[in-house]
Amino acid sequence: MAKKVTYQINVSLQDNTVTISDSEDRIFVVQSQGTADVDRLVEEIMEVNPGLERETVRMVLDLFNRIIMKLLLQGMRLNTGLFIIELVCKGVTYDGAWHPDVNSLQINITPTKELREILDSTTINITGEAPSAMSVTGGESAQGAGYRVKAGRAFTLHGKNIKVVGDDPSVGITLTDSDGTETKIEGDLIIQNDPKKVVFIVPESTADGEYELKLATQYSGGGGFLKAPRVIIKTLTVGETVDDTPETGGEDDVEDGPQVQ
Repeated sequence: MAKKVTYQINVSLQDNTVTISDSEDRIFVVQSQGTADVDRLVEEIMEVNPGLERETVRMVLDLFNRIIMKLLLQGMRLNTGLFIIELVCKGVTYDGAWHPDVNSLQINITPTKELREILDSTTINITGEAPSAMSVTGGESAQGAGYRVKAGRAFTLHGKNIKVVGDDPSVGITLTDSDGTETKIEGDLIIQNDPKKVVFIVPESTADGEYELKLATQYSGGGGFLKAPRVIIKTLTVGETVDDTPETGGEDDVEDGPQVQ
């Protein structure tokens, strides 16, 4: 009797951004192990049966895809053994005509009974909190790469999911000096506000010195807002004389909510 194969999947916890009114609920997210392309499939098959010719395996996979496409576009419902794939029509019509701006063909994929049973018997390992989806990879100004800028000039933050949006009072960009005086970068000074790039003008009245640069946002990356803002804090040097050593940033500078001063 063939040995039954068992599977394990690692999942992590993540805030449920959909239920804004509930601050306690979280969801599970499968931890991705990357993407397997056709070359990876060939490698896996060759490991199971090293006697096969690599070119033959590749040819069979290419033929499989071609036949699936051919039969699918003939209107057939296909059962591959693991999933069922079929074409469905989306959109409505009021005059009996097909309107491409409203109507479209889409693909439905449904797991077979065998695949559903495998999923039901898979062991789930909860590994803890999911890594923050927000990070900063660096900063730059006219003075070059690093966290340094002259007053009245533009400063750029590069990162992931750093677009400044949300209705929480803490959302925005602030500069705090050594005395604790906070200056908020008003909206008209933010000249580019994208998920991967935020550019703002340092106010001309900003004195030379070191500042705590804080960016707080409820941007979720999937539509809607996070329930609590995520915060990135860096040290920004303003003035003519600066350290030439660029500072780099990463996910360890990210908090899941506003920091208490």
